[in-house]
This record gives sequence, C-alpha cells and structure tokens, in this order.
Amino acid sequence: MTKTISLSDMAYRLLRRHKLAGESFSDTVIRLARQGGKLSEVLGLYTEVKGRTGLAGVVRENRTRLDRRVAIR
Repeated sequence: MTKTISLSDMAYRLLRRHKLAGESFSDTVIRLARQGGKLSEVLGLYTEVKGRTGLAGVVRENRTRLDRRVAIR
C-alpha cells in the first residue's frame, strides 16, 4: 500500500539530500526514522527557519546534530 504526502520545497530538498544512490524516498524515510533521530529534524526544518535569515547556518547546525547522533549509535 502506498500513501501520498505533501512536502514543502525545502523539506523535499532536504530529504533528497539525505537520499542515497539507489534508494527510494520511502527507503530514505525508513532509514532516517530507524536511526532513532526525529524525522522532524530533517523534514520539519522548514518551520524552524521560516522567516529567519541565515538558512545555511541553520542547515549546517542541524546536519551536525544529526551526524553526531548517527556517530554515537
């Protein structure tokens, strides 16, 4: 069974950035969710930065946080 979801452009770009070669978007979501982190840290970033400047810095901070969580496991 498949479900259709809507993503903001930013959420899509972030998800696409985390997608590995040969991996479907469903596989990417499952992999990210199984890593124990919050998928909202990736997909929900848009609400965190909406109306803020310095998007690149926020993206780097979140990426660093996620990388640290993955390295610990």
